[in-house]
Amino acid sequence: MSAGKIIGYIVAAILIFFGVLFVWSAFGLNFQPTNLCIGIGTIGVGLVVIFFTNRVVGAKAGSGQNITLKVDLPANVNLDTLKCKSCGGVLKPENIQMVAGAPVVTCPYCQTTYQITEEPKW
Repeated sequence: MSAGKIIGYIVAAILIFFGVLFVWSAFGLNFQPTNLCIGIGTIGVGLVVIFFTNRVVGAKAGSGQNITLKVDLPANVNLDTLKCKSCGGVLKPENIQMVAGAPVVTCPYCQTTYQITEEPKW
């Protein structure tokens, strides 16, 4: 969590805490509508601070992230050329994409799309 998010959440918690205290004090021995208005306004400002902390600071922190997928292969791996199941065309690594955690290949020759499955070794 970034420092901006932490500061935003702390400020929002303080605002909401004091807003609740003002609302609570409005319903004391005699009703005080000014305290009720101040409390509701302070709670509203606290919620707006939470919204903007999630929206603006979270978007800045999350932009530009790179995700690297490392594949651990067993010791005895023979690298063969990957060929399309439909037309037999040679596929390149650029034709393989990860979709929902599964490798999916799109053939550049016949435009067939299918999921790559690993055959059993036995």
